[in-house]
Amino acid sequence: MTTVKFTAMKDGDKDDYAFLTAHEIDYAAKTGDRLLDALVQLDEGLSGYKISRLGHSLQAATRAWRDGADTDWIACALLHDIGDIYAPYNHDEYAATILKPFVREQCTWVVEKHGDFQRLYYAHHLGGNRHARDKFTGHAYYDDCDQFCERWDQSSFDPDYETLPIEFFRPFVIEVFARKAYDPSVIRAGERVALVNPEIAKERSGAPA
Repeated sequence: MTTVKFTAMKDGDKDDYAFLTAHEIDYAAKTGDRLLDALVQLDEGLSGYKISRLGHSLQAATRAWRDGADTDWIACALLHDIGDIYAPYNHDEYAATILKPFVREQCTWVVEKHGDFQRLYYAHHLGGNRHARDKFTGHAYYDDCDQFCERWDQSSFDPDYETLPIEFFRPFVIEVFARKAYDPSVIRAGERVALVNPEIAKERSGAPA
């Protein structure tokens, strides 16, 4: 079989859907590679900053890695703006949707809300509400999103910062997207993991870049 037999889904049989499932599993296994390719397209995206959107993403991930962050945080720092390509007005939600099946609930929430939290730094200059984040006050992950933005996002537009290349982060992305989707042991609903791990950060400070 090279294609299914049906032209309307309701006419498919068990063999058709077993065939499609095998193809879908194979395709899904390459999600990490496709996202890394898409990330490179950020270099052709929004201009005006001192570095490209790809440079910003790599710098955020580099800061996360140097802070001793775990794999989920590093992948999220790298991909938090992937939505800029196709969803410029809700890029945070777009990125969170991509990450949601494969990372902690904590990290998904932070990526999904980081757009509101980032407004603290600029919205008042444009007549907007810089305190949009306040509606999340008291949420279990509020402080995590605050620190994600402060430490890794808003600070990562520095052309002089020593940023690691995209290939350095490939293993982290491949690991994340090789996981079983929505595995409770991965999602870890309600759990928090610190963004910064001083012991790991110290180990990494001596690692070759």
